[in-house]
Amino acid sequence: MVKTAFIGLGTMGFPMAGHLISKGYDVCVYNRTSTKADLWVEQYGGQSAKTPAEAAKSADFVFLCVGNDEDLRSVTLGEQGVLNTMHPGSILVDHTTASAEVAKELYLEAKRKNIGFLDAPVSGGQAGAEQGVLSVMVGGDEAVYKQAEPIIASYARSQQLMGDSGTGQLAKMVNQICIAGLVQGLAEAVNFIEKSGLDGEKVFDVIQHGAAGSWQMVNRHKTMLNDEFDFGFAVDWMRKDLNIALNEARRNGAQLPVTALVDQFYGEIQQQGGGRWDTSSLVKRLK
Repeated sequence: MVKTAFIGLGTMGFPMAGHLISKGYDVCVYNRTSTKADLWVEQYGGQSAKTPAEAAKSADFVFLCVGNDEDLRSVTLGEQGVLNTMHPGSILVDHTTASAEVAKELYLEAKRKNIGFLDAPVSGGQAGAEQGVLSVMVGGDEAVYKQAEPIIASYARSQQLMGDSGTGQLAKMVNQICIAGLVQGLAEAVNFIEKSGLDGEKVFDVIQHGAAGSWQMVNRHKTMLNDEFDFGFAVDWMRKDLNIALNEARRNGAQLPVTALVDQFYGEIQQQGGGRWDTSSLVKRLK
């Protein structure tokens, strides 16, 4: 049986690790808050470890889904990091949304130890993770990706190797840039509907099947009309992701005026106390 480890049991990682169990993989998990790991073992089976290094010690594949660059360095390069115990020939797959720089840094450190590394951020949100239908953007060596591909498929509906190390993270930046503009447009549409006295349900029932349709429209228009935001991908995390993209744009010269503006709008939502609200809460600043 292929042995795996999963580090980070947050909103996304918890169900993703569960899908590995359902597909028959041997899974050992680690989470910074141990009670979350205990809950995961109670729900899915498998084992838990007290440190990332312990979880990864005998694993053929180690999966990560943590918060940011510093969290990532901690669970990989730190005193109890996975790269201290992973064996040569094993593969490290990082599902964290992080910078392309840290991806390249970890790729080189892993390669020095004869360990494969893939930066593989995901898109699809909590629902996608729970249903096992995530989209995965991957950067790294093709030979390493081919080995990891069938295991990633445990929770992915689509996955694609983008190119060398770091390109998975760059592709995720594109994803977040697109979402930022879409959600702002949808927020303005909801506000326009309300000011015009239109029936929002009727409007979206028609236009979601046309050229204006999007995942955000299909899945968020009802909750936006109802002023419900206590779920989904948090504003705090979206701002983290957008700042990664904006910092990369400063390096590569890309122009992101809409993304920069929407990032400021999310800052206003945070000031309203909405850091944990769903990203569709952009509409609240218009009311």
